[in-house]
Amino acid sequence: MNPSMRTLVVGAGAIGGYFGGRLLEAGRDVTFLVRPRRAEELADSGLRIRSRFGDVTILKPPMTLAENLRSTFDLVLLSCKAYDLAGAMVSFAPALGPETAILPLLNGMRHLKVLADRFGPDVVLGGQCLIAATLNEKRDIVHLNDSHAVSFGERNGALSDRVLAIDSLMDGARFEHRASPNIVLEMWEKWVFLATLAGSTCLLRATIGDISAAPGGSDLVLGIFEECQSIATAEGYPPRASFVEPTRAILTTKGSALTASMLRDIEAGAPIEADHIIGDLLARGASSLLSIVYSSLKAYEARRSRTLAARTQQRA
Repeated sequence: MNPSMRTLVVGAGAIGGYFGGRLLEAGRDVTFLVRPRRAEELADSGLRIRSRFGDVTILKPPMTLAENLRSTFDLVLLSCKAYDLAGAMVSFAPALGPETAILPLLNGMRHLKVLADRFGPDVVLGGQCLIAATLNEKRDIVHLNDSHAVSFGERNGALSDRVLAIDSLMDGARFEHRASPNIVLEMWEKWVFLATLAGSTCLLRATIGDISAAPGGSDLVLGIFEECQSIATAEGYPPRASFVEPTRAILTTKGSALTASMLRDIEAGAPIEADHIIGDLLARGASSLLSIVYSSLKAYEARRSRTLAARTQQRA
């Protein structure tokens, strides 16, 4: 691989569109694999990023539909939601050649096994991103916070040639990036944080600031945090003190407007990653508070499914 590697970004939503768009902005060879509706939007209005780090509009970005995917790529940047992973794997499979690397930016850990089982363990890197972004009503990608970082690495910790090549690929793009020898531990730490944040804000339907102002609120958040840490430790990835102490402060900050994207999805009546973020943790270790969180999320999914079925029946 080399800095001019051909990159296929699976999806052009908030995450894939942001990082893929920044790579295009920097002159990299990027193609988006998109669905027909998103292809129409990009053809009509371009890929539009709105961010405090600089807005960009890329007219007619390179893109393809799954049925038109004919050539292979050096790197597949995977940014779909966990519940779309099965379909995504079918769509990008023709893009894989003998030297292709898959860099997934999904949350949690389950997807690593799913991808490795389908394409082979040597193909799949570890990776994560730190960003809050969404698509607004105009289908602009709106960057919501001050973080926009990607870290990645071999799951065995080696700083391989392909990892260093990806690092070079990202040099000059307007986001932070880092090749990591500890990517799996970092993914676990992010999972612990995200599960705590999603679990507490979704369970109580409130921001961290609102929860910290409620009697016993911070104790509940820290209880979930401790349970998530215990599961990570039992799996062989004890979170580091350099992660734990700052995270405790973030999760108990009075007046904080912080929520999980999962809460925003619930408020919008959208699908959520309940099984991937919370359910998979529970499958790895017992947790009383997480069990309550999971029941709440599955109840939401059941209610949403019933509502969608009723709407479909009304239209029939």
